[in-house]
Amino acid sequence: MNDRVVDDGRTPPPRFVSGSTMRHVVVMTATASVGLLAIFFVDFLSLLYVSWLGEPAATAGVGFATVVFFFSISINIGLMIAVSAIVSRALGAGERARARELAAAAMAIMSVASLVMSVLVIAALPAILPLLGAQGRAYEVAYRFLMIALPSTVFMALGMGWSAVLRAVGDARRAMNVTLIGGAVSAVLDPILIFGLHLGPDGAAVSTVVSRIVFAWFGYRGAVLVHDLVARPTLEGVRRHARAVIAIAGPAVLTNLASPVAIAFVTRTIAQFGDAVIAASAIIDRVVPLAFGGIFALAGAVGPILGQNWGARRYDRMRSAFRDALLFVIIYVLCVWVALVALRDVIAFVFAAADATADLIRLFAVISGPTWLFMGFLFTANSAFNNLGFPFYATLFNWGRATAGTIPFAVAGASIGGAAGVMIGFTVGAALFGVTAAIVAWRCIRRLERAAKPVEAAVAGS
Repeated sequence: MNDRVVDDGRTPPPRFVSGSTMRHVVVMTATASVGLLAIFFVDFLSLLYVSWLGEPAATAGVGFATVVFFFSISINIGLMIAVSAIVSRALGAGERARARELAAAAMAIMSVASLVMSVLVIAALPAILPLLGAQGRAYEVAYRFLMIALPSTVFMALGMGWSAVLRAVGDARRAMNVTLIGGAVSAVLDPILIFGLHLGPDGAAVSTVVSRIVFAWFGYRGAVLVHDLVARPTLEGVRRHARAVIAIAGPAVLTNLASPVAIAFVTRTIAQFGDAVIAASAIIDRVVPLAFGGIFALAGAVGPILGQNWGARRYDRMRSAFRDALLFVIIYVLCVWVALVALRDVIAFVFAAADATADLIRLFAVISGPTWLFMGFLFTANSAFNNLGFPFYATLFNWGRATAGTIPFAVAGASIGGAAGVMIGFTVGAALFGVTAAIVAWRCIRRLERAAKPVEAAVAGS
């Protein structure tokens, strides 16, 4: 069956400039969540399988690898934000041809950046891993895992870019299916490679590579073969649109790099307490996206909604969408928090966690609600900043939270309460920056509206 979207010369109306903004927020977030949760669940299973090998150092090694991966993924997320923002804005203004050219230029830049980043990280691994606190068997596992999986980062970049194009046009179902299929492939391969072929942690790395290739193919199919929303990239097109892409991508990448820097510092801080604590951190790092995947999805889903309405100059809908997104965060986090507290002992049991590892998992469950409520505010505000022409604020708040909102609180927490104190300190910093960012984002939307009124009045009077 041919499901290609045919361009008959009539530009379809932007999807998000009419209808309930809460419905758009919920639908886009829910569909994005399904895909993300599929990937996060597979990551969760991978670490679970590794933990069943009965070697805490191997679990810690995968945890260190995850921190390094987070750097590369954060760069891709920043570039993905640029793709979504510029394409949705062009579509909202009714400029489909320009949207195709912008998408092509952004995808080309994204691919090259991902390749260069992978080469640099691979070369720096012998220095990076010891800085994080990896040593002995944990270092060996992390190094081998990354050497196998890092070269596939370019496929992840392509898949994320094409998925962003699908979200920008409002095709939530296909954007969801892209990640679902990639996650399904990994879910099938993980136990086969880890246990069936006795590859251990290396099997999880190989599974990651295959799933990313599949992820990229289905993203290409939806964005290019079905919607025809990505033109053939040319050097001239990249030159012409590079400034527009980099204007958003540059600050967005810097913004997203703040989170892995903060996590790397926290990892380094708690590494002094031993492999059992690092293993707990690795488990928590897998539980967080699985439990709070809706918050991660919301940050990407609300951007195209804001972008299309800004392109259409619907400031009332921009305010409504941002307010609804914050309300979604509150309701979602409250529900997840209750579930985590109720299941804290089950999570520790499933991962065969004991002593310090189990204690930290239980503490995480108790403080996860406040932490991710404020992180959700911060993510939503950053999405607004990046999509509405204020990327500097996103960079400022994310780096502020990663430095002033993390380092002093983590250090003080470690000296007062050990690894548990570090986790509590992280929550305090998130609260300070999350609330402030949400207030500033709301004011930015009002600023855009005030600036547009004199221009619109002059046009109406001419």
